[in-house]
Amino acid sequence: MIRQLFLSIAITAMLSTLTASAQQKNEGFTADTITQATFERMRGWSFPDECTVSRQDLRYLRVRHYDADGRVHEGELVCNKLIANDLLDIFRQLYDARYPIGRMQLIDDFEADDERSMQANNTSCFCFRAIAGSKKLSKHAQGLAIDINPLYNPCVRQRDGHTIVQPSTARRWANRRIASPYKLEKDDLCYRLFIEHGFTWGGAWRSLKDYQHFEK
Repeated sequence: MIRQLFLSIAITAMLSTLTASAQQKNEGFTADTITQATFERMRGWSFPDECTVSRQDLRYLRVRHYDADGRVHEGELVCNKLIANDLLDIFRQLYDARYPIGRMQLIDDFEADDERSMQANNTSCFCFRAIAGSKKLSKHAQGLAIDINPLYNPCVRQRDGHTIVQPSTARRWANRRIASPYKLEKDDLCYRLFIEHGFTWGGAWRSLKDYQHFEK
């Protein structure tokens, strides 16, 4: 009887330790449905009246991240529920490795203006919009694409003999030989984690190079 009591106490203590460890691991990395308060921030911006994506299919993520100066930030983004767990796992590992993310806030804080958001080096995901220069909806419109440190990892394309760089202030960083702590490269940790989770990288595309972009 005494032996069973001690065994029960030991098991209870072990479960308590495991629970505390799991809670600590998940602290700062959460996914929730879109509350009314968050939806009010999004409505008319990333979630316009013509949005065909269901609010119930989106998730609001809180994600901790380091910047290049080693400061910790509480980031936020909205994504499709299909990739919410992927992003939590990826950003948790990036945080553990102190991989620098410059900024992460809802694109609605920039009135859903992708150019303004990119110029601010803002990492973002969901925004119901078309691909730049096209009428075709972007993967961002489904919440299935994310742009990482976009100012330092611009989208570069050729059009009528001219090089188009987005954001427009990122022309310097279109030269991929220039070093930056926010530069995303093939085979670095961020790249590897997204590829391991089944995403494709815009930096590997042939028609254009979208170095900031991962989609699934």
